[in-house]
Amino acid sequence: MTARRPRQRAVRGESRVGLRAEVEVGPVAHGGHCVARLDGRAVFVRHALPGERVVVEVTEGADGDRFWRADAVEVLSASPDRVVPPCPYAGPDACGGCDFQHVTLARQRELKADVVSEQLRRLAGLDLRVEVEAVPGDDDGLHWRTRQRYVGLVGGGRGMRKHRSHDVVPVNECLLEAPPAIHEVRGRAFEVAPGGFWQVHPGAPQALVDAVMTGLDPQPGERVLDLYAGVGLFAAFLQAAVAPGRVVAVEGDATASRLSRRNCPGVVATAGDVAKVLVERHDEPFDLVVLDPPREGAKRRVVEQVVDRRPRAVAYVACDPAALARDVALFAESGYALVSLRAFDLFPMTHHVECVAILTSR
Repeated sequence: MTARRPRQRAVRGESRVGLRAEVEVGPVAHGGHCVARLDGRAVFVRHALPGERVVVEVTEGADGDRFWRADAVEVLSASPDRVVPPCPYAGPDACGGCDFQHVTLARQRELKADVVSEQLRRLAGLDLRVEVEAVPGDDDGLHWRTRQRYVGLVGGGRGMRKHRSHDVVPVNECLLEAPPAIHEVRGRAFEVAPGGFWQVHPGAPQALVDAVMTGLDPQPGERVLDLYAGVGLFAAFLQAAVAPGRVVAVEGDATASRLSRRNCPGVVATAGDVAKVLVERHDEPFDLVVLDPPREGAKRRVVEQVVDRRPRAVAYVACDPAALARDVALFAESGYALVSLRAFDLFPMTHHVECVAILTSR
């Protein structure tokens, strides 16, 4: 096994990789780590919990860097929420797929809620209490990943990559892996291309559809714009609710857009970059908009096009709380306020969390 190779960064001063020090662990931060201080410098620590006293080993950082990254390699004072990781490959210098296997499931959800709240407060100026909801379909946080990728090893076998590294840890199995997804929601089947996007947690599509439909409360005759529509998961149920209204689904992936036509007969499906399509087409008013953008968020160009259509309500499905908070702030500039937010634990044992935000015009 080769030594761990962090991603290359410009070195500013003497490297401190390998340095060990004792620290008090501070609050959780976005990205699967907690913040500690070492001689005044921020250190992002994995495999720790707020309030713990640990020995950290620096994995990335030099004297001139604003912050360092580190692993907790020894726990001197443990949190009551610490548990033995169920997976033998979880921990420092091991598989990087999970962030929180050392944390009780209930505390994992509290940590994720803290991150969502902190991002909304810091980036959108909102003080909001968040609860991360459990979703049926996993086994106490395990066996939920219906689509899994391994690294093939020379001579056979398989492995998983270390955190922020190309190095590979041989594994016999991943405890998150689950049987392939059944592409069916509320008794309705969806066609998905091999390798095409579909939520990996078995309970995710149902939970997200329910949250969007409840939050928007679509009415017969309304006009709906579904952006980043995929194969039509939301469009299908919105179409049924607003009939005889109009549903337009815009998706960047041509194959997914084509499949949305099969999955949602009658929906107007347009393939193309969402921002560009909105500039050129579908400029009529819409009553409702659904946004389910990639991790980087919708950003200003799309937000401005959405508010230009003056919907009464927007449902924003977000897999990154920082991107969500930035876009919520953009909506606020145009008079749209966040009126409700639900967060779902669709990725147990990791730092990821999915949110459904509802915004309405003031």
